[in-house]
Amino acid sequence: MKRIAFLAGTSGLIGMQLLHQLLKNADYDYVISVGRRKLALKHDKLVQIEGDFSKIQHWDLESKLRAEDLGGVFFPIWEAIRTRSAEIHAFCSLGTTIKVAGSKEKFREIDHDYVVLFAQWTHTLGASKFLYVSAMGANPASSIFYNQVKGEVEEDLKLIPFDYLGLFQPSLLLGNRKEFRFGEEVAKIVTKPMVWLKLAPKYRPIYDHQVAKAMISYALATKSVKVEVVPSKDMQKF
Repeated sequence: MKRIAFLAGTSGLIGMQLLHQLLKNADYDYVISVGRRKLALKHDKLVQIEGDFSKIQHWDLESKLRAEDLGGVFFPIWEAIRTRSAEIHAFCSLGTTIKVAGSKEKFREIDHDYVVLFAQWTHTLGASKFLYVSAMGANPASSIFYNQVKGEVEEDLKLIPFDYLGLFQPSLLLGNRKEFRFGEEVAKIVTKPMVWLKLAPKYRPIYDHQVAKAMISYALATKSVKVEVVPSKDMQKF
């Protein structure tokens, strides 16, 4: 049986790591990157499709795959999805900041609505596992807006009947972001010694590649639970 990975959020810190690691991983035959725009990247296993996430439920996947069929991969991918003869895993690292989004409303649309819509869409396509990058402190009752939205996403994802739902809650992320985040950079300076000294595994910063490796490892493992919250300390070993 072929194994296909759907991935949303590839332009972000963890998303880019997920993309590179999935392309290198022999356990996945194809990777379908879903985004608002395409990346300047080509690979024999990679198909990139783009569109408006708010309308994803109305996308015609067959047409989108056919339009991007530059290497003759359209038929085996679509046939595997259409006949439910592939094992499909969906990875989601969609996310932004209020500053980049422009408002709390737009932030919620991207961090909540688009994530849930992507999950619903991949489930209708036959995805059995969904792995989502949430955040430490995610809680729908939180007084912190960011954590509140992340918590609401987690609760709404639990309503979609995946065979397995992995909720990954990393602490402060280390890696090379495209955009500069002042508060995050200050926090890195203050907390990075925790990484070197291996202190406070629950709170110490974690590298983007560690989170990506953990997500792929959990996706490929046989799971006896339907929903699993993976704290940052459990991702530190990857």
